[in-house]
Amino acid sequence: MDKDRLEEELEKIQQLLIAQEPVAQGISASVHGQYHISAKNLYRYLLLRSSDIRGIQGILSELGISSLGSAAGYVFENVSSALHLVKLLNDKPWKKDLSIESIGFSGSNKLLVDHTNALFNSKTKAHETEIMVTMPDEAATDKDLLKRLFLAGMGIARINLSHGDVELWQNIIKNLKSITGELDLPLRIYMDLPGPKIRTTELFVQDAPNEKIRDLEFIRLVQGDEVILTYMPAFGSNPVIGEKEMNIPFVGVSLPQVIEDLQIGHNVFFDDGTIHGKVVSKEGHRVRLSIIKVHKKKLRPEKGINLPDTFLNLPSLTGEDLELLPFVIENADIVGYSFVRNASDVGKLYGELDKLKDHKIGVVFKIENREAFDNLPLILFEAMKRPNIGVMIARGDLAVEIGFERISEVQNQILWLCEAGQIPVIWATQVLDTLAKKGIATRAEISDATISAQAECVMLNKGPFIVEAVQTLKNVLKRMEDHSLKKKNTLRALKVARKSVERIDNGEVPFGY
Repeated sequence: MDKDRLEEELEKIQQLLIAQEPVAQGISASVHGQYHISAKNLYRYLLLRSSDIRGIQGILSELGISSLGSAAGYVFENVSSALHLVKLLNDKPWKKDLSIESIGFSGSNKLLVDHTNALFNSKTKAHETEIMVTMPDEAATDKDLLKRLFLAGMGIARINLSHGDVELWQNIIKNLKSITGELDLPLRIYMDLPGPKIRTTELFVQDAPNEKIRDLEFIRLVQGDEVILTYMPAFGSNPVIGEKEMNIPFVGVSLPQVIEDLQIGHNVFFDDGTIHGKVVSKEGHRVRLSIIKVHKKKLRPEKGINLPDTFLNLPSLTGEDLELLPFVIENADIVGYSFVRNASDVGKLYGELDKLKDHKIGVVFKIENREAFDNLPLILFEAMKRPNIGVMIARGDLAVEIGFERISEVQNQILWLCEAGQIPVIWATQVLDTLAKKGIATRAEISDATISAQAECVMLNKGPFIVEAVQTLKNVLKRMEDHSLKKKNTLRALKVARKSVERIDNGEVPFGY
């Protein structure tokens, strides 16, 4: 490609951004003032990533010009600067379009730092990755453990409201206040709302007609086995099991919607994806699965269920979530939204916060299922209607939902989209997990931890060696922050960007333009 053709391709991109500026302005007008320019830039990034521009990136690099691979945070300025330099090489005049509001590299970084500081109640002047730690039950009684965690580098305490009770959480908060006061550190508490719990419940089998139903401690499974899912209250206190169901284990599920919404052909994953089944038949309140793959041979009660192909007719906020929300507002700095799937779910949480007259608490949107990822740009635009927001990449559930082979690709796309909106990201799930639980890290874990430095916060889960895990992560992050900020990327078309632009153009998401 010659320089004239390169200039033409860059002008096409710039003209697209200028032509769509009324849409960008409409989106910007609909969000909180903190995100006016960020919303514009995110929309421009969606436009940029809606087509494949890898063909011009190599040529730009050869000419010593930005290849647009690190343009997520300042799209219009980066495209315009590249076009300016190419025009200079072609001995052509160039005039900057002053009618388009935009920011450059420094302005983008400053906005990201400002938004991160606002969410995490910090005062850093440059990108510095925070460490969040899930509080073990011992934190309610062991103040020395909390002290060692803070001294090791923990900055944010996470309380998972799916486990424990109010008394336990209050004791943890009391000890956190005591230790942060003693160490003269800011107290920053993050609380996860439980959300809908999709889990296995009772396990049982009937070996032969007229024999008693046997409760099972676990089910041993191999490829080709069958199990039957059912919702126990619908199944009845005196269940009738047909002849064709003899010797086939029954698996209770925690929510009736699982049985109602599953369809033949849908995939079902148990226990973090270690057991994979597929629906082969459905009758009433019973769904029969054929086991496709088994990585863990025993299925037990209280194990998670992932349904990547199934749209569950579930509320994003459960009754339990709504009961806990006043407690969260009173005691936490940040709330984690556990089952957000679309922009409408964002509005539901914001509506509940408005009812409680809260306009201060930070909100983190946990991206843990395929639907949330597919809707991420529109979730972000809706989320920007309040200040102090962030995104958590919940890599465990997300990997099961989208496939383990895609998790690296998808987590990078989430990082790019959030960088475009100057929205802080929490990198979560299994970071230094073996170290926290067994006291020694794997090489793969250390490599994973180095990548996490791209995020604004990294979350560690509890374990007997959690203090050592925090110390190790702190050292890794410090070393990586001295080497890099974000990464340069090749810009193939992103499906999530193209689909989001189409939905906005079709008026599916009204922004008032």
